Amino acid sequence: MRIDKYLWCIRVFKTRSIATTACKKGQVKMDGKNVKPSKDIFGNELIIVRKNQINYQIKVLDLPESRVGAKLVDIYRKDTTPKEEFAKNELLKYAKDYYRKKGTGRPTKKDRRDIEDYTEDSEENV
Repeated sequence: MRIDKYLWCIRVFKTRSIATTACKKGQVKMDGKNVKPSKDIFGNELIIVRKNQINYQIKVLDLPESRVGAKLVDIYRKDTTPKEEFAKNELLKYAKDYYRKKGTGRPTKKDRRDIEDYTEDSEENV
């Protein structure tokens, strides 16, 4: 079975074309090498998929005939992603909290003046 079709069948990607694009961009790896969407896969292979800044590690257990339901996905794959990958994603969330909250709009005059004061101070120290 093609790797892009497999990733679509086990619901890693919503559509097969998204899975194909991810393979072409180098977000899907086997044995540490990028794979083309047409690469055939077999049982007991380890696939690394980079999605949402997380490197998912998926072990192929079996090949489905077609796209399977969400409850049946674990029959065909085993997720061996380490917990540290998810912890890194949590740290990124906290790093983004420094910036303005979504929906607060453009910076006000006071915000702009504060930014200018900060940048002028940092230029004097250099």
